[in-house]
Amino acid sequence: MTEDSSADLDFSGALQRLKEHDPNAAVAKAKEQLDCLDSVTLNIAVTGETGAGKSAFINAFRGLDDDDDNSAPTGITETTKVATMYTHPTKSNVQLWDLPGTGMPNFKADKFLKEVKFETYDLFIIISSERFKENDVFLAKEIQKKQKRFYFVRTKIDNDMRSVAKTRRNFDEQQVLCTIREDCHRNVKELGNPKVFLISSYDLGKYDFHDLVDSLESDLSEYKRFALVQSLPVCSLAMLEKKKKVLEKFIWLAALGSSLGAVIPFPFLSLAIDKTVLVTYLVSCHNALGLNEQSLIKLSERMNKPLSQLKSAIKSPLALAVVDKMAIRPRTAMTKPVKRLDDLLDARFLATSFMNVTEAFRSTYNILHEALNEMINDMRQVLHAAGLDE
Repeated sequence: MTEDSSADLDFSGALQRLKEHDPNAAVAKAKEQLDCLDSVTLNIAVTGETGAGKSAFINAFRGLDDDDDNSAPTGITETTKVATMYTHPTKSNVQLWDLPGTGMPNFKADKFLKEVKFETYDLFIIISSERFKENDVFLAKEIQKKQKRFYFVRTKIDNDMRSVAKTRRNFDEQQVLCTIREDCHRNVKELGNPKVFLISSYDLGKYDFHDLVDSLESDLSEYKRFALVQSLPVCSLAMLEKKKKVLEKFIWLAALGSSLGAVIPFPFLSLAIDKTVLVTYLVSCHNALGLNEQSLIKLSERMNKPLSQLKSAIKSPLALAVVDKMAIRPRTAMTKPVKRLDDLLDARFLATSFMNVTEAFRSTYNILHEALNEMINDMRQVLHAAGLDE
């Protein structure tokens, strides 16, 4: 089965398939696709001149600070001699590659791509902290010849804004951004009119990071797109909404994949649902939404807000139960006993009585949809507590 064989299905499509095909076969196929979602590998290559901010970008993309364990080393001198892979902290199938710098005088794009094993990567991000130079354009042309995607990313925009603001009495951020964008376009015009994304690796919620993600999404296959969006840090309400849409799209897979027990004539069909599949999906959503401990700590540090203040915004019993399932309880002064996730799921399923796998699928889908919405609402409140809800 290819990774996209049923990626375009939704709840209605999955329900129709269930009615038209053998239920056991449909459920087995859903489980196979769930495995594919977690195993499909996304490889993103990041290159550019020494000091352009490649490593900082890789760290920010993975939700890490420059001094965290497993972060890519940063510095003004070239720290990367060979292509180095950095996996995502919670999505190991998302891999970012720090490629050697392109600023050498004898740089040859075709030789460079051969040495870094061009075929390894799904797409290339070419980074500059100033203007894009001849080697960047040569590399883009070579990537274009090989029919793969590249994206020009202009980093350290926050530094530019601070620098200009100090020297101009009538500082206009949008005007400065427009000037930088036009300058970048002039330097890459021989490639047609490629878009240049202006970003700050230390504030992904500003500037063009969301536009960059949109472009990456549009050029990736469905399952690689799912891996990409799951891995990104929740830096704004816009990113949270993007994650919500992607996670909602695949609820039907988890619902169908967990319904196998309902086709077996157990006395208590409501308890025959495969909770392992449901718990795996909910934990995955929990991490993707940024409700896990590591993400909350990073958000607390970045926004200079007390960690306890962010954790206190998490209210839903289900979200708290997922935290408890992961053996990390919120450390708040008024922590109440947390219900076990398995018990909460049992309680929700006991309200239903399944006569067949179709009913089991419908009920499970609705329960997962409600659970996802609870976690989404919690993360909205976390962003509000962090001052990122504008």
